[in-house]
Amino acid sequence: MMFSGKKIIGLDIGSSSIKMAEVLISRKGAELLSFSFTPTPPNAISGGEIQDAGSLGASIQSALMELKSKRKYVGTAMWGTAVIVKKITIPRMDKKIIADQLRFEAEQYIPFDISNVTLAHHLLKTTSSPETMELILVAAQNELISQYKNVIDNIGLRCGLLDVAGFALANTFELNYGIVRNETVGVLNFGAAITNFVVLHDGEVLFCRDIPVGGQNYTNEISKGLGVSLQEAEALKLSASEKKEVPDEVHSLISATNEAITEEIKNSLEFLSATTNGLNLNRCYITGGAHVTPGLSETIQRLLNFPVEVFNPFRKVKVNNKRFNQGYLQQIKSFLPVVMGLALREVGDS
Repeated sequence: MMFSGKKIIGLDIGSSSIKMAEVLISRKGAELLSFSFTPTPPNAISGGEIQDAGSLGASIQSALMELKSKRKYVGTAMWGTAVIVKKITIPRMDKKIIADQLRFEAEQYIPFDISNVTLAHHLLKTTSSPETMELILVAAQNELISQYKNVIDNIGLRCGLLDVAGFALANTFELNYGIVRNETVGVLNFGAAITNFVVLHDGEVLFCRDIPVGGQNYTNEISKGLGVSLQEAEALKLSASEKKEVPDEVHSLISATNEAITEEIKNSLEFLSATTNGLNLNRCYITGGAHVTPGLSETIQRLLNFPVEVFNPFRKVKVNNKRFNQGYLQQIKSFLPVVMGLALREVGDS
C-alpha cells in the first residue's frame, strides 16, 4: 500500500535505548532536523520481542515529546529473534510471480507455521546458475508485527513502515558513502545486546545478521570477574571507555571479551563466505553505543585482517548548528545510523 510522499519519524527501539529522528530530504540532500534519546525500560524488549508494551509505549511517548515532531507516521525496525533474514536460491521464474511462489519456496527456511508469517524479499543480481535466482528472504511472525504496530498505535501515531534494523543501517551507509564499487564492505552496529551486521557488495545487501553480542557482554564479564554488581560493572566499563583509571583486571576482562566478540564476527564471516562463493570483506565500518569499547576495533582489525573505520553518519547529512552543538553531535553519532536509515524512508516504501 503506497502513501506517496508521507514523511515519517524514524524510531529505533533497542534493548537499552530508544532513538527517534526526523530527517528532511530535499534537492540539497539530507538534513537531520531533530533527534531524541531515552532509556528503554528494563526488560521491556528482549531479543527483539516486546515484553512490556505499556512501559515501552510510555518511554516512546516521552521521546516523541522531546522530538517535537508534527509527523504522524513512524518507521521502525525489527531485529533479533523477531525477524529472519536469509539469502536463498529459488528456481528462475518471472519476477511478477515471485511473491506468489515465495510462500511455498520459503517454507523450508522458516521455523514457524508459514500461515502465521509475513514475507518480503529482495532480488539479488548475483546467481550461481542460469536456472536459479538468488534473493534475500525476510520473514516475521504476524504476532510480533502486531506487537510493534500496537505500541505505535497506542501513543497516537501510525506505523507507516516496518523495516529490518540491518537494512536501515545499510540505507544510512549508502547515503553517506555511496555505492562502493568492486568492494565488499561490512557495517557493524554494536548495541547493548545485539550487533547488527550487514554486508554490501556493489551497493547490494548480500548478508544481514543480528549477532547476539554487545555491550552487555562486557558488563557481565566484569561483574563475574570482579564479583561486583551489574551496576558497578557498567560504571567500570564506562570509566574504561572514557580513559579513566580503573583496576588492571577491568582492562584484562575487556580485552578477553573483545576477542570473544571478534570470534563471533568471524563465525558470521565464515558463513558469509560459504554462502557467497567465497566473498571476503575488503573493509569494515563500526558504529553503535558499544563500538567505543577500548581495543575493540584494533582487535577486529588484528584478528580478521581488514581495515576498520568508524562510521560517520554526518559525512553527507547536514545538521542545523543552531539546533545541535558539536559536543552533542559527537555524543549521538554512534546511536544514529539505524534510526537515520528509518527516517530517510517514506510511508509505503518497500
